[in-house]
Amino acid sequence: MLTQISLSAPNLALGTAVFLVLSVVYYLIQYTRHELRIRKTGGVRAPVLAGNPITGTLWLLYCARAQMKHTLTEYFESMFSRAKPSHFGDIVELQVRPGQRYLITRDPDHIKTILTSKFTSFGKGQQFHELWRPFLGDSIFTTDGSLWHDSRSLIRPMFIKDRVSDLHTFERWVGQDGLLGKIAEGGAGPVKEVELMDLLYRMTLDVTTDFLLGAAVGSLDNPRAEFAEAFNEVQSIQTYLTMLGPLESLIPRRRYHRGIRAIDRFVMPYIDAALALPHDELEKLENSDRGFTFLHSIARYTRDPRVLRDQIVAVLLAGRDTTAATLSWAFLELSRHPDAFQRLRREVIDAVGRSRAPTYDDLKGMVYLRHVLNETLRLYPAVPYNLRTALEDATLPNPAGGPGVGVVEGDTVVYSTFSMQRCPSLYPRIDDRGEPLPEPAVFAPERWEVWTPRAWNYVPFNGGPRICVGQNFALTEMAYCVVRILQKYDRLEYCGDWDAQYHEAEIVGRPGKGVRVRLWEEHVQIAGEEK
Repeated sequence: MLTQISLSAPNLALGTAVFLVLSVVYYLIQYTRHELRIRKTGGVRAPVLAGNPITGTLWLLYCARAQMKHTLTEYFESMFSRAKPSHFGDIVELQVRPGQRYLITRDPDHIKTILTSKFTSFGKGQQFHELWRPFLGDSIFTTDGSLWHDSRSLIRPMFIKDRVSDLHTFERWVGQDGLLGKIAEGGAGPVKEVELMDLLYRMTLDVTTDFLLGAAVGSLDNPRAEFAEAFNEVQSIQTYLTMLGPLESLIPRRRYHRGIRAIDRFVMPYIDAALALPHDELEKLENSDRGFTFLHSIARYTRDPRVLRDQIVAVLLAGRDTTAATLSWAFLELSRHPDAFQRLRREVIDAVGRSRAPTYDDLKGMVYLRHVLNETLRLYPAVPYNLRTALEDATLPNPAGGPGVGVVEGDTVVYSTFSMQRCPSLYPRIDDRGEPLPEPAVFAPERWEVWTPRAWNYVPFNGGPRICVGQNFALTEMAYCVVRILQKYDRLEYCGDWDAQYHEAEIVGRPGKGVRVRLWEEHVQIAGEEK
């Protein structure tokens, strides 16, 4: 005869008490083991904001709330201001699980360490890999070790100078039949009003799909393309999944998986067509250089459609969003600083005139253009927040000397180039001539004429072995786009509310309110006054 257990109040209370006691004992054991491992590294703990999983979970939830309210920048900065003064640099820690922490930093020595001197000790890690696998699979952005090395080897050949310096693809999508043509549709007269950020995202998507696949998605002509909308939605959800970490199971996945299916429906036919080509046909395409794409390049080395899919989608993410967001910030700031806009336009007209398409050497020779892009990337690095997981026990350096911060295998280090590159303590107050320098939060391309950032104080393309392989491609595309627009338009005005604008920090940071602007063609007369 079975004995029935009574679910009386005393039994429930006893069971709850036992569960709580066992939970506390388990937590204390894990905490002690973690503490001993930290000491074994020769390091110490960082200043603690949350010393247990309960308060650590609250910090993660507050972080997600800040993201939804578009106050993530302020929230991130508050972490350092709430910590007690520390000689370890700008770093704090949160306990998120028994025996697992998040270390939050903006210290350049810490970023340098995890990206270079202890590169093998820090990577994406298994949790990140699994979390991002549905979207980016086993690509260059989600893997470590040999998988990462193989991915980088597949990608690197398509970004050599000879290919980047061929600007025909940029002209196709930036010129009169592309972006400039869409801007021209922004009004019947010589003054055009457009949502420039939207056009830039559509243009860079066409450039990137053309470069990768040999056929653009047609986003400039079709702003509601299924692929583009799915790509945006998946990225937004992926941001929250990453931000919540151990709480990611709270996020519904239906729209996420629906978006990934839409991405695959677009990409896979091109992959199937490339795989249908015999190897000798791929070699002929490369030798002729006509119609030879990124997809053809990597199809010569692998016939695995999943590998091809993962690399294509990863480079799509990097090639479209980072470039479009940086251009959006650049034009937003130029509209706010007309003197910088006019100085840049004079350089453009002096170098290439009002109609000639610039060459690669033209772009490289425009010094102030380089300063404008550098300053934009300083204030708005494309990937504002990043992370690495400790693959083995290690330490992060102590800028003041003495024991560093101990990091145990499985701990996650979150770092922000966005916060670091604006940190006042990293900037001198005066230049070498004794003149005052602009405040770090101010857009001032002229600072680059008298100021050079210290190593690892400016890393908009990351650094070390994982430095962005497409850096030159992105800078060339951005420069080409800026030059072509400034050749045609001699005045730029922001139409939105400056006070309402904010930094929308998803995987890539962009202006949250878009960039609606008016552009004036040269020699426009308005109300009897030449503008």
